[in-house]
Amino acid sequence: MLEKIKNMLAEVEQLHANSAEEIEALRIKYLSRKGEITALMQDFRNVPADQKREVGVKINELKNRAMEIINDLKASFETSDGDTADIDITRTAYPVELGTRHPLTIVKNEIIDIFSRLGFSLAEGPEVEDDWHVFSSMNFAEDHPARDMQDTFFVESHPDIILRTHTSSVQSRVMEVQQPPVRVLCPGRVYRNEAISARAHCFFHQVEGLYVDKDVSFTDLKQVLLLFAKEMFGEDTQIRLRPSYFPFTEPSAEMDVSCTLCKGKGCGMCKGSGWLEILGCGMVHPAVLEANGIDSTKYKGYAFGMGIERIANLKYQVKDLRLFSENDVRFLKEFEAAN
Repeated sequence: MLEKIKNMLAEVEQLHANSAEEIEALRIKYLSRKGEITALMQDFRNVPADQKREVGVKINELKNRAMEIINDLKASFETSDGDTADIDITRTAYPVELGTRHPLTIVKNEIIDIFSRLGFSLAEGPEVEDDWHVFSSMNFAEDHPARDMQDTFFVESHPDIILRTHTSSVQSRVMEVQQPPVRVLCPGRVYRNEAISARAHCFFHQVEGLYVDKDVSFTDLKQVLLLFAKEMFGEDTQIRLRPSYFPFTEPSAEMDVSCTLCKGKGCGMCKGSGWLEILGCGMVHPAVLEANGIDSTKYKGYAFGMGIERIANLKYQVKDLRLFSENDVRFLKEFEAAN
């Protein structure tokens, strides 16, 4: 019996196969219920009692070695074949596509990154606000058109509670609790009672900035906005400031950048002017500082505000504002490379 086991072990050590069928045939030959090793184990009862211990150990070693070699052959064949190797059977049969950031999020993050490098910190506030923080603290007159129902969403049961029409309310909340120097950037969603079209929506997104300190000048504002324009639209971008009016700034200005498409030469996008309006800005009105608890004789400041949709339109030439909120996957896929 021991000699037979020794010869079979030598035979097992030489096993090889070229296909899965040959491997299975070897398993059947040696390890199946009618296999050769199983037959040896059945003959074990005929072994003399004084040899049973030694023979039993040898049979078990033979069986374990046969199983090890056959399993190794099977694993080696599967790896080289490549059909079943590295396949996760728990995965879905269809590829799962990764999502991308929304174009407005991409633009917002880029704006935040630029101003963060200039020392601006982020500030946020509620979208459902009171009249004081949205209008009164920002020097809006009681009869200002922006307070009218045609422009503002009011909460019916609380006439003093509204959906904010701009993120200037966040600036007010910051100034209430923080004495200068104040340097904050206020991104967020705002709401206005307007008809939805390709050029307007009842909600959109803004980023407003505020800097209040001693000896702040309009020159400081212009330099910050010039740097922003060059970072956002390219080093060759030029800006111009046109006089304007806002209740919360004096003097006030609208800022244009040289057209991103024609580089200032004139085209359909800029209506032949070579310029595109992107934001409003100005020096913080003394009345705003005083209303929010800051001494206007000691401190000055500048503020600016821009629509994120407007910047995204210019950057990616999106002609319909509604695309930003329709969640059309075909539209969103166009911004995969921008993430």
